[in-house]
Amino acid sequence: MKKITSVICAAACVLSAVPFSANAADGDKVYGTMNIPYADFYAAELNNTVPVDAVSSATTTKWKANNTGKMGDDGKWQNGGLAAGTYNAEGENGGGKILGVVYPVEIAKADLDKLSDKMGFTELSEKPVAYKPVTVENGKASFGKLVDSDGAETLSGEMTVSANSSWGDYQISVKGIPTNCDIYGVIVKTKEGTDYGMRALENIWRNGAVSWGAGIKEKEPHGNVLSSEHYKSSQGQTITDVTFITLNGYSTLSGQNGYLPLKFADSIKVDNGKSGKGSVTFDNSAFPADYKAKGEVADGFTVSGNTISYNNAQPGNYTLTVSDENGKYSPIRGSFTLTTDAIPVKYSDGKLVAADGASLTDAANYLKNISAVTVGEKRYAAGRRGATIIDSKTGEVKLDAKSGDANVFDGSGKYKLTVEATGYEKNYEFEINDQAAVTTTTTAATTASRTTSTTKAASTTTKKTTTAAKTNSPKTGVPGAAVPMTLLALAGFSAAAFRKKND
Repeated sequence: MKKITSVICAAACVLSAVPFSANAADGDKVYGTMNIPYADFYAAELNNTVPVDAVSSATTTKWKANNTGKMGDDGKWQNGGLAAGTYNAEGENGGGKILGVVYPVEIAKADLDKLSDKMGFTELSEKPVAYKPVTVENGKASFGKLVDSDGAETLSGEMTVSANSSWGDYQISVKGIPTNCDIYGVIVKTKEGTDYGMRALENIWRNGAVSWGAGIKEKEPHGNVLSSEHYKSSQGQTITDVTFITLNGYSTLSGQNGYLPLKFADSIKVDNGKSGKGSVTFDNSAFPADYKAKGEVADGFTVSGNTISYNNAQPGNYTLTVSDENGKYSPIRGSFTLTTDAIPVKYSDGKLVAADGASLTDAANYLKNISAVTVGEKRYAAGRRGATIIDSKTGEVKLDAKSGDANVFDGSGKYKLTVEATGYEKNYEFEINDQAAVTTTTTAATTASRTTSTTKAASTTTKKTTTAAKTNSPKTGVPGAAVPMTLLALAGFSAAAFRKKND
């Protein structure tokens, strides 16, 4: 074991020394940090002829989150930003680019003077534990393989692989990652001999999650376009090693056997249908000839060929998963909706209950599928980030419901409510006063304006007491189914703290 010589993994103090003053010098060498583009940072690390791109982000803030982590006064590590240790550039429409990392380097004094672009060089007061050696030719810098003077750390965790991630074509999750430090890069190595360099935000997330696009999935949930050229060849390969790069150097998890199944599409198209008893079809024309398909939806559903049959299926959203029994290809999914024109609920005594002739199961399915409620002229989405106006379990109308800090019901008197539910073709409308007294109840066909009334029902008057609002995420049908600073100045890299390295 090597001697631990420093206090924290990412000791990141802002440097007050004048640049190029040779405080951290070793003979004719000087040490500092540089803004290193991802392609240059990884060039000497990988067996991969395709350069690593900058990260384009359509989001307004995440790409700016490059503050570094630190050890708090309480002795606990405080994580850096989502893109800690990186530098960036403003883009269009509020977005931006993460260009690369701010990392320690070793460079000859004479070569530093020759550089036409100093690349944000900021001198360090001490020789860092890990650094990139820099050579200069024709005024341009080249970066060699990282020098880890303390020796590479061997991790003892484990890795899992998923080919059904929302964030890319593949995602790996690694347990036992380096702690008390920011992660500047990740290298994924395969049995076939190809290496892949990962970048902040698009690829590297917190808690050991790493994802990437391999040419099939084009965008992730935030709308960011996935850059896949560097990663296309990973399809069908087997991951053996994952290396994390921190300011302490390399930390590697070896001995893995993570197969990346081949992918031919991001999803499959499934037709919608009617609830109850019936069948729908899906498009399997893109399936490879050697894909031995096995389809699954939920209880009560069977899949044969490209047909999904079902009995007594409730309205709502469903997910078809088709797997390759030979394991060569990735599972593929498609969503579909089963619908009905019936409304299985009615308003009574301050809540939605089972309508005449409808079962409790029917009513419960409706409640958990509520997707939005319009009160007066204002529409509120339901769900985890929405407003709970109708309790998805009890059906109770929440008179104390809030949207943000604002009350949904403002005490103005009568309110018309229009309820939308996934799988139900008609909206349900009813009126209440500020004490939840029913005045009228109607069912309405679903339209863009949600105002087409049809049937009028009985009126009653019932008062209810106000209860505490409760947030529930409605579910539909039968369930189927990622670190920076712009100019990092580091006062001391005697750091290798809070981790042990092997000889």
